[in-house]
Amino acid sequence: MEKTKPLPYVYSRLGDDPELAEIVDLFVDEIPQRASVLLRQLHEKDWEALRRTAHQLKGAAGSYGFEPVSPCAARVEAAIRDGLPEEQIRHSVMELVDICGRLRGSRKI
Repeated sequence: MEKTKPLPYVYSRLGDDPELAEIVDLFVDEIPQRASVLLRQLHEKDWEALRRTAHQLKGAAGSYGFEPVSPCAARVEAAIRDGLPEEQIRHSVMELVDICGRLRGSRKI
């Protein structure tokens, strides 16, 4: 059986800025709770709340230097807005939750 390579961390482009590192780290610290909210809204099929949460995350992630998150969040938002099948919405949410789990503020160890 072929082992899959773990996906790489996603670092903020602002994470190593001494003036911004602390707020970037605070954003990263709250990401697990945001991901939990996304999963709960998906489970409850609360499409409007899920769309709003994805929209908010799209903007916030970009503001904190996590540009790769924004297109994932935009796909969730669009899937709901366009009335795509639940399986496609679910796939988009899981992609977003996955990338959220890989966020890191700084490349420093």
